[in-house]
Amino acid sequence: MLDKLTGLDPPGIKLRAAQGFDAADFFITGYWIWSKILENLATLGYDPSNAFTAAYDWRLSCEKLELRDHYFTRLKAHIETGFRTSGEKVVLISHSMGSQVLFYFLHWVEAEAHGGGGPDWVNTFVDSWINISGSMLGALKGYPAVLSGEMKDTAQLNAFAVYGLEKFLAKHERVELFRAMPGASSMLPIGGNAVWGNKTFAPDDSKNQTVSYGTFINFKESNSTQSPANLTVDESHAYLMENSDTWYRDQVQSTYSYGVAHSRAEVERNGKDPRKWMNPLETRLPIAPHLKIYCFYGVGKRTERSYWYREDRDPTSKLNVTIDTTLTNGDIDRGVVMGEGDGTVPLMSNGYMCAKGWRINRYNPAGVTVKVYEMPHEPDRFSPRGGPNTGDHVDILGRASLNDLILRVAGGKGSHIEDNYVSNIREYSERVQIHDEG
Repeated sequence: MLDKLTGLDPPGIKLRAAQGFDAADFFITGYWIWSKILENLATLGYDPSNAFTAAYDWRLSCEKLELRDHYFTRLKAHIETGFRTSGEKVVLISHSMGSQVLFYFLHWVEAEAHGGGGPDWVNTFVDSWINISGSMLGALKGYPAVLSGEMKDTAQLNAFAVYGLEKFLAKHERVELFRAMPGASSMLPIGGNAVWGNKTFAPDDSKNQTVSYGTFINFKESNSTQSPANLTVDESHAYLMENSDTWYRDQVQSTYSYGVAHSRAEVERNGKDPRKWMNPLETRLPIAPHLKIYCFYGVGKRTERSYWYREDRDPTSKLNVTIDTTLTNGDIDRGVVMGEGDGTVPLMSNGYMCAKGWRINRYNPAGVTVKVYEMPHEPDRFSPRGGPNTGDHVDILGRASLNDLILRVAGGKGSHIEDNYVSNIREYSERVQIHDEG
């Protein structure tokens, strides 16, 4: 837990992200993360002399990552060194929240008062960006974490397990913990009602649904300020700010922006505002016509999309509301409404920018090539990690076809990759209320 006011280390405590291949290959013994990708890259001659990992402390905001750890300065130096020692442009690979951090870096590195690389830096040093399961528009499950200290995994625990969990950390203590990790709030949904829907409609609604995804936070009983009428994403953000301590509200509003820029002039202005640099709907890709972006992500696994809440009547609780775990009906699983995605990040966050957003001129004025390769979740029921065809958010790093795609890009054969859509993301993207200026 970081200091609430500074967003940095609390007095007397120093905790840092582990570095190097050994820190990235396995989480714990037997639970691989990047190890299969690293092993496969080794067959192309990649090793610690010409490849490196850029581990970061995800608790920190990007601004504080640079202030405390000089993270982006070191990342810039690594990339430039790789280019100068090999004579080849660099391939960058990011996963999940790492894709948001990398997008921030693409702004930081060229900005005069920050990385100072100038407007040609990305085009000069970076060949490709492999964006794996990138949460470009946030992960909706981050919202209940900072509102009520709950996520689907905790909301679904039985009463005995919840009692055991709350003996260590009550829900209000978990809220305080999540809010005091500013990096986690980068995962709040980006794009507002334009992307996530209004009171009656959401772009990713399907014909089989009886209730729209457009109302993000729902209340079975709406009769007080704690349980107002059902809320869209925009209204939910305002509700969170209204029901937060000043230190958290100030922290979020001074660090992040979750809106949409509808004109090229606004996008260009936002390029000078670091609060906007994690938001691909308020800023643009670099002017790097030779850059290639590959979006690889899983689809077909049920993912949190919206929530049902009720007032928290627990007399020992210090919170106003809690997920209504009594509701289970169709797509509602103990108060959590499930939609499309990779089990962690919803399809709209993984796919919209790749399928449509970066094809809108103001967000990609240089015409950077963007390719999409979706991978259906087809788990092996006998494998605890899903096997070679999983589309799960984390386990996909071991998927055979993903590793093959990465090797193609790293081996200079990325141009042979063709778009592969298996979801309805293109159809959903056309319904999003964000349009080109014409």
